[in-house]
Amino acid sequence: MPWRLKARNSSNEGERCMVVQGKTEPEGLVEPVLVAVDTGGTFTDVVAYSGGELRSVKVPSTPSDPSEAVLLGLTRALGSELRFNLIHGSTVATNAQLERKGARVLLVTNEGFEDIIEIGRQNRPQLYALEGRRPPPLVRREDRVGIAGRMDHEGIEVRAMDSGQLTDLVGRLGDAEAVAVCLLHAYARPDHEERVAAARSPHEARGVPLSISSRILPEFREYERTSTTVVNAYVAPLMSRYLSRLQQASEAGTLRIMGSGGGALPAERAIREPVRTVLSGPAGGVVGAIDWARRAGLTKILTFDMGGTSTDVSLCPGRPLYTKEFEIASTPVALPVIDIHTVGAGGGSIATVDSGGALRVGPRSAGAEPGPICYGKGGTEITVTDAQVWLGRLPVEGFLGGTASLDRPAIRPGLEALAEEVGRHPDDVAEGVLEVANTAMERALRVISVERGQDPAEFVLVGFGGAGGLHVAELAERIGAAGAMVPPHTGLLSAYGMLVAPVVRTVSRSLMVSADSPDGDARVQEALADLTSEARATLAGEGFAPASLEHDPWVEARYRGQSFEISVPADDWLERFHATHEQRYGYAHRGAPVEVVTVRVSVREAGAAVSVEPLEAGPSTPSTSTGRVRWRGRDLEVPRIWRRDLGAGASVQGPALILEYSSTTWVPPRWALEVDRWGSLHLSRDR
Repeated sequence: MPWRLKARNSSNEGERCMVVQGKTEPEGLVEPVLVAVDTGGTFTDVVAYSGGELRSVKVPSTPSDPSEAVLLGLTRALGSELRFNLIHGSTVATNAQLERKGARVLLVTNEGFEDIIEIGRQNRPQLYALEGRRPPPLVRREDRVGIAGRMDHEGIEVRAMDSGQLTDLVGRLGDAEAVAVCLLHAYARPDHEERVAAARSPHEARGVPLSISSRILPEFREYERTSTTVVNAYVAPLMSRYLSRLQQASEAGTLRIMGSGGGALPAERAIREPVRTVLSGPAGGVVGAIDWARRAGLTKILTFDMGGTSTDVSLCPGRPLYTKEFEIASTPVALPVIDIHTVGAGGGSIATVDSGGALRVGPRSAGAEPGPICYGKGGTEITVTDAQVWLGRLPVEGFLGGTASLDRPAIRPGLEALAEEVGRHPDDVAEGVLEVANTAMERALRVISVERGQDPAEFVLVGFGGAGGLHVAELAERIGAAGAMVPPHTGLLSAYGMLVAPVVRTVSRSLMVSADSPDGDARVQEALADLTSEARATLAGEGFAPASLEHDPWVEARYRGQSFEISVPADDWLERFHATHEQRYGYAHRGAPVEVVTVRVSVREAGAAVSVEPLEAGPSTPSTSTGRVRWRGRDLEVPRIWRRDLGAGASVQGPALILEYSSTTWVPPRWALEVDRWGSLHLSRDR
């Protein structure tokens, strides 16, 4: 399709819902429409908010050029030409890293440390392999340049830089498309890195982006800091080109990108620091799930986001949890990201039979092209979605709100071929596909709950994504969760989360200060104050009113001699550290010396205030149609109910299917569903 988005069609193939106040038509709006777009592996989701109305659209993703699906979604969601601001969950940085299709990077480091990115840590990716294998480093050996000069861990220069080397450095650019600079102990004093940046300045006209470790991650641990800086440089040219073209083609008033930490970034900052967007889409889902859970009075939730390609799960005991121990394609990214665990089980995950005759599902996916067989776009391999359609849990006439239909007969040849391989009936194989997928997702949920000392019985499983509602009840039963919840806009919740996500600027600094030193606490407080001022100045420079900004200071501390830190809020941080250590590891040494390794501050501007008016009461038994569903070897006649017909207080006894535009929710036998005043579906097992 053409790059420039001019006149838009008036058709809207999505759903209009939650008309909450005032007019439902956009004429005369003073404020631009706010639009959030989440690019997934199978579908691209668009949510638009204006005049108290939310509109949503799903369009097939275009892997060869994600912007095509974005522009198509904007066309269908916005209708006639309007002013709008865009928030985007981008997979450009993620895919470039996963597919190894980033830029050629020149890495500048200290003499003798050129191979740090290749040596890495002593972690063994294959524990029992006689000869472990790692993917090759992102920077080739000939593109690593070591220069003289050295800072120590206190920021004292122990060896001066060579001006001649800095002059020669410019000539080493060659065919490099990006430059990464990571020098020893630059977190303590960045002077040497800034001199390298200044030496290269006259040649910046070439448009070669520069990534400086002390600007991106001024923290200790050389390998992780180097790796993070290199990833930033590796994806920077692609992200810059993509966002520049998207902003021009969409004609959005402002463009923000969802960050991995649960906050949005202005496009200019995302271009400079694209490494902060590697978990862009999944982070939006967690934010959206928390927003709806709070409306329903829930604080402790497990998020379960099942899309077309993968499933993302996260533990939220009242707030998102963060981690810096994150890897993408076996490459560390040491920036704080929402702690999300991903498995390759989604609606498009392909079922195969391994050499031992066992049924496997994923991680290979049919994606958007060709997609599952039932989409009728040339798919030939059985997917989880095909199994759901075959078993009747995904009605062929209810797809995308009834605007599209699915081809069930086309599934038969592929399913029969798979059944012949395993020697079972096709119906049994279809149920087996779902069983294998559920087992993989159950394992992921246990990793982020049971294996971290949390009892799933204290949490409600919040299911969303295009396929989440079909699996959430059975998974809640498997892990023993307190119940399940399916929010409104189920299949587009990641885009909704981007809509309400705050704009965030997070800054950090490594200190290495002992808590019992005479000036220890004073240095911590001084660093926190400096970081707060820096982050507030950044957001103020991006046009946000200083009075509206809020900040969260954090301290990362450890007992002296430990290798890893615990992050706690900065107020009364020492006691919080002891208490958190005891909760996590079962003990605390309150008399042992504690050192502050890093301080961190997040400053944020609140996201969009999406107003929601309570639903009107609805009938206890809404009008329904029925259809056949295969469940645990039995054929059941199951009512099919449109979600739009369910009012507040409505209840449905399983088995039942709840249909809507973006998803379908399966209520198994011995389960019941109730609708709260905000439109969320609450599923509980009949005890």
